[in-house]
Amino acid sequence: MLIIAAILLGAGVWLYTPDKTRADLEATYAIPETEFVAVAGLRLHVRDTGPKDAPAVLLLHGFGSSLLTWEAWAHGLSAKYRVIRFDIPGFGLTGPDPTGDYSDARSMTVLLGLMDTLHLRTASLIGNSMGGKLAWQFAAEHPERTNKLVLVSPDGFASPGFAYGVRPNVPAMVRLLPYTLPTVMVRMSLAPAYGNPDALTPEILARYRDMMLAPGVRPAMIARMEQVDLQPPEPKLRSIKAPTLIVWGERDAMIPFSNAQDYAKTIPNSRIVSFGDLGHVPMEEAPARALAPVLAFLAE
Repeated sequence: MLIIAAILLGAGVWLYTPDKTRADLEATYAIPETEFVAVAGLRLHVRDTGPKDAPAVLLLHGFGSSLLTWEAWAHGLSAKYRVIRFDIPGFGLTGPDPTGDYSDARSMTVLLGLMDTLHLRTASLIGNSMGGKLAWQFAAEHPERTNKLVLVSPDGFASPGFAYGVRPNVPAMVRLLPYTLPTVMVRMSLAPAYGNPDALTPEILARYRDMMLAPGVRPAMIARMEQVDLQPPEPKLRSIKAPTLIVWGERDAMIPFSNAQDYAKTIPNSRIVSFGDLGHVPMEEAPARALAPVLAFLAE
């Protein structure tokens, strides 16, 4: 028994992964374009690029991600648009929300607060996955502040493990996240997001892992999962007034491509653009090709 206990203890020490320091992460990822903006009691990690008098575009990332997922699209959009992206509370260099509230209602308050702080009367919203869900909720609740809507493989419909009106059961293995984060675990969780496995480069993998190792982010991710309150999305989707483009990779193994039709038949004035060889994050996997229809849509 003593030998077994020693082995288990040794394995635990070997697998233990502490947070990285904020100073080290900011030295790597807080480039000159970075701002930290006070909004709703938070210190939001924000990047605001492009002409300040141009039409505004807000980019909302997915669960476990950060504003860095939009790097290529932000560069492509910034020639003609004011592009604002930020680490959603609980992720990246924004870090945990001191209120502990990760509800969609809190996210709406933060998003509206950011727009007010930056003096944005209106903006077009582009959201991926969880960020897509937040984008369409905002468009439904604040049509007067929303110009156009781009949903990139958005979340919102029921799926295995996420039923309407039932709080999800966070698996025991996920609850170990604050204590251990081997690179192989990050790779396994990210691989289904890419239609082409080679698109998940070592650099992208390291970036995702670093953002998850920001102070307090891993417990915040679990808290957000625990607070998911999924409701049938159709009533809000039907109320959206903004012209909507739905962008999806047909090889998405995280949220089924079939959901694209669910959105298109429910949101008025919407249409689909799909890519047969791409997955859940086309803005990372084939940024220029996936951005082209978005640029055309925004210019209409």
